[in-house]
Amino acid sequence: MTIQLNSDIKKLFLGALAVIMLLTFTSCGKNIAFQNSSIVPAAEGKVSVKKDSNKNYSIGIKISNLAEVTRLQPSKNVYVVWMETEESLVKNIGQIKSDTGFMSSKLKASFETVTSFEPSKIFITAEDNADVQYPGMQLILTTNRF
Repeated sequence: MTIQLNSDIKKLFLGALAVIMLLTFTSCGKNIAFQNSSIVPAAEGKVSVKKDSNKNYSIGIKISNLAEVTRLQPSKNVYVVWMETEESLVKNIGQIKSDTGFMSSKLKASFETVTSFEPSKIFITAEDNADVQYPGMQLILTTNRF
């Protein structure tokens, strides 16, 4: 009876371990650092990209030391986040909002979105309007291709 019980516990343990490993591999994502910026040298941040159960891509961005967009030369109104795909399609995926609140600094920003396109590069530009269709010349932060 003891041998049968140990065998059942071992099977249960191995099954649970297999489920945990499966969940770990399916929830893995990419964490990519932005390159240093020549326009906002103190800015630094990371991009996380995860494929969800619906085969969409969840994109999250955290940035620190990001200067207010109105303080840039020339002054702009908004930071726009862009995504490039493997097919070289460039898409405006939204604007950066500064974190506000009791414990936050205005130099921090975050961004989250979901897209059906697989991103291969993320970059941020400073723009006059958030609804622009093509990125302007003021590149703030960019990742390498991933």
